[in-house]
Amino acid sequence: MIPLPVREVGARGRTAVGPAVSGGGYGSRMAARTKSASAGKQRPSYRCTECGWQTAKWLGRCPECQAWGTVEEYGAPAVRTTAPGRVTSSALPIGQVDGRSATARTTGVDELDRVLGGGLVPGAVVLLAGEPGVGKSTLLLDVAAKAASDEHRTLYVTGEESASQVRLRADRIGALADHLYLAAETDLSAVLGHLDAVKPSLLILDSVQTVASPEIDGAPGGMAQVREVAGALIRASKERGMSTLLVGHVTKDGAIAGPRLLEHLVDVVLHFEGDRHARLRLVRGVKNRYGTTDEVGCFELHDEGITGLADPSGLFLTRRAEPVPGTCLTVTLEGRRPLVAEVQALTVDSQIPSPRRTTSGLETSRVSMMLAVLEQRGRITALGKRDIYSATVGGVKLSEPAADLAVALALASAASDTPLPKNLVAIGEVGLAGEVRRVTGVQRRLAEAHRLGFTHALVPADPGKVPAGMKVTEVADMGDALRVLPRSRRREAPREEDQRR
Repeated sequence: MIPLPVREVGARGRTAVGPAVSGGGYGSRMAARTKSASAGKQRPSYRCTECGWQTAKWLGRCPECQAWGTVEEYGAPAVRTTAPGRVTSSALPIGQVDGRSATARTTGVDELDRVLGGGLVPGAVVLLAGEPGVGKSTLLLDVAAKAASDEHRTLYVTGEESASQVRLRADRIGALADHLYLAAETDLSAVLGHLDAVKPSLLILDSVQTVASPEIDGAPGGMAQVREVAGALIRASKERGMSTLLVGHVTKDGAIAGPRLLEHLVDVVLHFEGDRHARLRLVRGVKNRYGTTDEVGCFELHDEGITGLADPSGLFLTRRAEPVPGTCLTVTLEGRRPLVAEVQALTVDSQIPSPRRTTSGLETSRVSMMLAVLEQRGRITALGKRDIYSATVGGVKLSEPAADLAVALALASAASDTPLPKNLVAIGEVGLAGEVRRVTGVQRRLAEAHRLGFTHALVPADPGKVPAGMKVTEVADMGDALRVLPRSRRREAPREEDQRR
C-alpha cells in the first residue's frame, strides 16, 4: 500500500509537505511530474501586430498604440542573456565625432528637398506612404532619374510591376539615365544580391510590403516579414552609406499599412496626399531625424509626370473681374508655408423637410458650427431652412481653425446675396460666443496675401507687423466682421422675437 503524504512541522515552525516514508513515494513522484510538466510547457504570450507591444494576457485594445483587435497569441520567447562583446568602434566625445558624413545631398527635386530638410543623408532610410494612384511611383522614378544623372548609381527595385511597365512610365515622364538600374524582385535575398552587384548610392524599393524573406514564415506584408525586410535594408543602408527610399501602402483610414514598428525603424516618414480628381499633391513630413516636420512640399501631377510648385497659391484661386456673392479668401498654413485659398458657399431654398448640408474640402462639423454662430450671434436666420453647399477651390483641404472667419463670411455673403469687397482676405478662428480668436503665423499670412496683390484683410486683434500698403481691420467678434457686407443689399430675415414684438 502506497503511503499518503502527511504534513510535518519542523523544529522552527515551518510547515512542509512530504511523503510519510523516505524514498520515492507518491508525493515525490507527483512533484517531479509537475515540475517536468511546467518546464516542458511554456505559458503563451501575446503581442500587438501594430507596434510589437508584448503582454502575458490577451487584451482587446493595445495600451501602447490604442489599436483594437491587434493583440494576438504567439509562442513564449526564450529567455536569453547577452554577454559583453567586442565593440566595433570606441566611444568618442561628441565634439570629436565627424559630422560631415551626415551632410544631405540634394535629390534634384526642390520641393522634396524642402520636406527632407535639404536632401537625402547617406545611410538614411525614408518611408513614403500614400494612397494608390496618388503618384508615389512617378515621383520616386523622377527622383531616381535625377540622382542617376549626377553619375550616382541608383537602383530601382519594383515588387508590384514588371520592369517593362516601369520602363514605359520612364519613357512617358522622361526619366531615363545611364546610371539608373531597374530590377523586378519580391525576394529579399535577391534584392540584397542586386545591392552587391550594382553597389548603388541610392536604393528605391516599391514597395516594402511586397518583398518577403524565405527565412521567415508568414505572408508578405505581415509583421514578421516587414520587420525582417526593413531591418535588413536598414542594416545594408547604414553599412554602405546608401540612401534608401521605401514605398509604403496605406489602409482605408489613411494610416500606413503593416506594423507601426516600421515607422519607428526608419529615419524619415513622409505622407503623400492628394485627391485623384485634382492636380495638387502634398508631401508632409511626419517624422524626420535630420530636420523639422513642419514643412510641406507641393507638386502638380499631369500627363507628362510630376513637377514641383514653388508658388501653388494660384491653384486655389479663381480670378474674376468682379467679386461674386458667397466667396471669401483666406490664408492657410501648410506646415510653415502660407497658401491663399478660396472658400465658396451657396444657399438655395430647400425642397425637402430636412435641408441639405454638403461640404467639400471643409470639415462638416466646423461648417455646422459657423452656421449656428451666424444664426445666434450674427442674427442671420435665413440659413435654417435652406440647402447649404460649401467647398474649396482646387482640391485643397482646410482643417485649421484659422479658416473659420472666411467660412462664416462666405456663408453670410451667400445668404444675403451680397459680394464681399474685392481683394479681401479673412483670417481668424471663430468661437461659439461669436468672438474672433487669434491664430498663429498672422504676419506670415499677411505677407503672403500682400505678395499676391491683396490690399485688405480682416484679422483678430493685435496682428503684429503689417505689410506696408495693406489695410488691416481688426475684428473682435462676428458683428464687427459682418460690417464689411454692404447693408444696402443685405437680406436678413427678422428674428422670431422681433416678429412677436
